[in-house]
Amino acid sequence: MAFCNSCGAQIPDGATVCPACAGRAPAASAPAQASTGGIADNVAGMLAYVTIIPAIIFLVLEPYNKNRFVRFHSFQCLFFCVALIIIQIGLTIISFFPFLALLTIPIHLLIGVGAFIVWIILLIKAYGGEMYKLPIIGDMAEKQANAI
Repeated sequence: MAFCNSCGAQIPDGATVCPACAGRAPAASAPAQASTGGIADNVAGMLAYVTIIPAIIFLVLEPYNKNRFVRFHSFQCLFFCVALIIIQIGLTIISFFPFLALLTIPIHLLIGVGAFIVWIILLIKAYGGEMYKLPIIGDMAEKQANAI
């Protein structure tokens, strides 16, 4: 139900004239939604975590690279992926030593499962519109997002 701008009476849906004062009914307005380009900010922030490619695209394309929220999530995704790659390479190098290979196999598995859980949390938080920061990586991402 809408309300008349002149007298405040309720106007039935679809009516163009107020039944109480014969004034014009207000036009229906679309709900306001924060968006950058054609994608809502929370969806763009979530898509930044899908892979590295959307994160890089969001940092390069014009409407998205001006938005602090999208830049923050893009940088956090990049830093998170780089940290995982460095950890996995380090564990792989350690696994070349004879008896340490047996120790690094479960560590690889735990890091993979933990990274998957953190990734799901980051997707949910970004879709919810939150700027959820990871302990060290989040501070670095926030500095980069505020740099412009």
